[in-house]
Amino acid sequence: MEKQNAIVLYPSPPIGHLVSMVELGKLILSKNPSLSIQIILVPPPYQPESTANYISYASSSFPSITFHRLPTITPHSSKTSPKHHESLTLESLRLSNPNVHKTLITVSQTFNLRAMVIDFFCTAVLEVTADFTFPVYYFFTSGAACLASFFHLQILDETTAGKNLKDVHTLLNIPGVPPIKGSDMPKPVLERGYDVYDAFILFSKELSKSAGVIVNTFEALENRAIKTITEELCFKTIYPIGPLIVQERTGDNHGNNGDSCLSWLDSQPDQSVLFLCFGSLGLLSGEQLKEIAIGLEKSGHRFLWVVRNPPELQNQTEPDLKFLLPEGFLNRTGNRGMVVKSWAPQVPVLNHKDVGGFVTHCGWNSILESVCAGVPMVAWPLYAEQRFNRVVIVDEIKIAIPMNESETGFVSSTEVEKRVQEIMQDGPVRKRTKVMKHAAESALTETGSSHAALTTLLQSWCPK
Repeated sequence: MEKQNAIVLYPSPPIGHLVSMVELGKLILSKNPSLSIQIILVPPPYQPESTANYISYASSSFPSITFHRLPTITPHSSKTSPKHHESLTLESLRLSNPNVHKTLITVSQTFNLRAMVIDFFCTAVLEVTADFTFPVYYFFTSGAACLASFFHLQILDETTAGKNLKDVHTLLNIPGVPPIKGSDMPKPVLERGYDVYDAFILFSKELSKSAGVIVNTFEALENRAIKTITEELCFKTIYPIGPLIVQERTGDNHGNNGDSCLSWLDSQPDQSVLFLCFGSLGLLSGEQLKEIAIGLEKSGHRFLWVVRNPPELQNQTEPDLKFLLPEGFLNRTGNRGMVVKSWAPQVPVLNHKDVGGFVTHCGWNSILESVCAGVPMVAWPLYAEQRFNRVVIVDEIKIAIPMNESETGFVSSTEVEKRVQEIMQDGPVRKRTKVMKHAAESALTETGSSHAALTTLLQSWCPK
């Protein structure tokens, strides 16, 4: 009996990367239901947002998706930088190589493995995939401009020899990317001497050797960056298949937050509410939370704000809003604002007709969710490649305005008030975002660019 064709997906553990990869698996199956999707999961090395409900839902709803959970490995290297979650993730992935190898052998006994798709954090797995004949592709969970910067990273590494990018004050000229300060590059590459920096340089070197790169973006959104990669860098096997977003994500242990948010929004005027949410790892200090509250109150606008505990209170189960926010704030703004603890159903909220603006940490998934909802953004990056993304969505795509920080990274209440008032007006950023919403819808149709890219990719895996 002939073996069934299968594609192996290997995501990085953080929820944003994991969810994107599972959604890629679901998308592949929607175009070729005869395939089997085998997803290898490395347990996250730090306390994550729970993915149990999401994985359970994917398993039960898509029988052709099989999850292989690898044993937990505790990173122990003395080289691991305490500054980066990325360092812990990279070491866990590297130490999981023997278990990945065993899993690939086991799966290959039952299935005909046509390809393996790995997250860019998983570059170390190339040491074990060399034992197999299937092609290995990257899945890049950020945008094409960020991908273009990684193609250029080796050159930056050489031309800034001995200097950290965070200390480069002149604008960097990277093909396909707007002029960008060194300090706005992705956080893991700002400082030499850490394993995370070395790992990203390795990824940069391996990129052009891969069978191809699948990118969660679409041509109309990042046309210049995609053209630069294919024409100027001569890397033809790039597949922009986005926007790939989760329509519904289950929030674990968040009670009735979702229902209460949406019910409250139902009673607000069209496009009158500003939504503030900073992602699963986005933590702000207690002082910064109070400053946001003052700015929101002074702005006079309606708001829906997701508040998480500051870093110093992360051991507490849920935020104490009366303690964290200015005295009397909740009472004074109760007729036009709603503050929820820790979590809100982001996609349904963004797609609600009464939401007119989004203050975001600039995670790529959140950016795409906002684009698909047609909601303009205030860009307030916190970690990872989010400062880079801010430059792209503000200067290049023009679907956001920046939240400007002081040199210490603090944002004043005056700045919050100013940006809230600006984003809630009808201006060019709102119009541009609406254009991109329609372009995103078009890219996914049967005649669209993303549909064509995915079709080409699947045909290369399983020729008819």
